Amino acid sequence: MTQTNYFDWVSRGRENQLALAKKWVTIPAGQLREKCNIPAEYLQELDALALEAENALSTAKTSERTDAINIRCKETFDALIAKMVDIKKHYFLKPPLTDEDFAGLGLSPPDAESDQHPVPTARVEADLGFPGLHLVELKNIRAVAGNAPHAHSDYGVRMFWGLTGAPTNTDKFRITEPPQLGSDLPHSKFTRRKKELFGFDGESGQTVYFCLRYENPAGQAGPLGPMLCAVVP
Repeated sequence: MTQTNYFDWVSRGRENQLALAKKWVTIPAGQLREKCNIPAEYLQELDALALEAENALSTAKTSERTDAINIRCKETFDALIAKMVDIKKHYFLKPPLTDEDFAGLGLSPPDAESDQHPVPTARVEADLGFPGLHLVELKNIRAVAGNAPHAHSDYGVRMFWGLTGAPTNTDKFRITEPPQLGSDLPHSKFTRRKKELFGFDGESGQTVYFCLRYENPAGQAGPLGPMLCAVVP
């Protein structure tokens, strides 16, 4: 696996994301493992998420794939990426790693990113669509205030979301009161696309909330956009 930009691995394909996750799980004992100091439970969670995503991807590649299988594959990779982003932010920046350390993690050092990709200033919103039962789509994702990043830049959008209703085995974190900020929402995923489809099997009648913001390749965030909400069909 070749080295990838510090944050650009998010958009480099699922096989590459899996390979990188497995590389982090198996960081060899020694100075790099001590520097990162990732808790064992975090690595166990990452390992389990990678296995789940790998199985979902294998199923999605078969001739029997369905919309439900595709959505499940997306959901497993969303969870994997969210965990990887969390680990990166909390354990790869403190203490600072050397260029050699980043190479050991399959990443390129982020030193040049801040000059090339300043912190975004634009706010983001999207239109809501309902293409089918249990499906909610964020479409026409766009800037509504400030200068929007160039369409072909490495910026992306962090989408926070959460559902009302009783917790389930697949979603243990639910909204109990109307959220005020994106940080009140329990889930997030990163995208560079103009639309994203969410599947909420068995959740008809529940309310789902979304809040979006731009992020640069180093994970630096712009302001949160307006809160969006919809009833799951």
